[in-house]
Amino acid sequence: MNVLDENILESQRQLLRSWDISIRQIGLELGRKGMADEEILPFLLTLSRPTFFTRDLRFAGSQICHARYCLIILAVGQYEVAHFVRRLLRHAAFNSQAKRMGAVIRVMPTRLAVWRLHTDQEIRVSWPD
Repeated sequence: MNVLDENILESQRQLLRSWDISIRQIGLELGRKGMADEEILPFLLTLSRPTFFTRDLRFAGSQICHARYCLIILAVGQYEVAHFVRRLLRHAAFNSQAKRMGAVIRVMPTRLAVWRLHTDQEIRVSWPD
């Protein structure tokens, strides 16, 4: 299940849907509007293997990796979110739910920074040409 934080613009959500990317958004289809950051991680554990997309940089780091979810931190412009969500979901290293679980991934225009469960070191992954 792909889950968007409520900080993702409606236009970006609609663009993802127009590309047939199945997503649900906090505050609209899931959870409640105005959920605090501290409530998000426990909430994700109630869902079935979610991939959570947010622009909130406070979610980055290996200490919040969990086997039952994936966190994607989008360090891109607010109007670029849909493009980078689709690009990440098509990346060979992350194109399935199984490949994403247990990871925290910071998406940047130039590369991906990945933290995996049970590792302390960031892995840098390039975008394919």
